[in-house]
Amino acid sequence: MGDVNVRLQPRSKRSEVVGVREGALLVRVTAPPVDGKANAALCKLLAKTLGVPPTTVAVVRGSSARDKVVRVDGIETSILMHRLSDAH
Repeated sequence: MGDVNVRLQPRSKRSEVVGVREGALLVRVTAPPVDGKANAALCKLLAKTLGVPPTTVAVVRGSSARDKVVRVDGIETSILMHRLSDAH
């Protein structure tokens, strides 16, 4: 399993993985930060980008903050960062 630091920007014009900034993956989602909608959109976007089932992606720290730690089961952290950096 791999963990990745994420800086989330909710209420963006489009959902996208922007890149790495200050050691964290910068991700924008269109969903508002209300009732976990932005976290759900983040997990869905990362799962789609990585080609893994959405159930394997979860926010493990920082669920109510912009800076989060997201865990992806079945992928090592180094492979995870490589795939995500290639995605943008």
